[in-house]
Amino acid sequence: MKIQAYIGLGANLGEPESQVRRAIAALGSLPRTRLLASSSLYRSAPVEVGAQPDFVNAVARVETELAPRELLEELITLEARFGRERPFPGAPRTLDLDLLLYGDRTVEEPGLVVPHPRMHERAFVLLPLAEIAADISIPRKGGVKTLLAACRGQKIQKIGGP
Repeated sequence: MKIQAYIGLGANLGEPESQVRRAIAALGSLPRTRLLASSSLYRSAPVEVGAQPDFVNAVARVETELAPRELLEELITLEARFGRERPFPGAPRTLDLDLLLYGDRTVEEPGLVVPHPRMHERAFVLLPLAEIAADISIPRKGGVKTLLAACRGQKIQKIGGP
């Protein structure tokens, strides 16, 4: 069964813009997965991770036949191909891929929570998500436009198209 899923992308080490663009393209090469859309790129300050470089963020929509856990494992493998290391929680990264939404399903398993637990509080996720899915609703949280309005104080800057 084909499901539409949304992936959050971010990077703040190396060449973040290039890495996020290449990662968006790579999402289309995942097994049994097709890239449907991607947002513009956005620059945002790090949230809750201490002093480090700004992030470049985007959101992509894919159609996949992978189960949520399989998709997450493919995302972790893709992060590793881009040189992602995890020395400590919130460390700067060459690529961060988050499974934000998987259809309208909720998943709560060890190491996998969908919708992503804090996505509804973060402009760097909500603004690019709203760009490619303006009418989407986040299960148990509400519509993306309403949630984005609550994040007005967060600094985020559009820096380039898809």
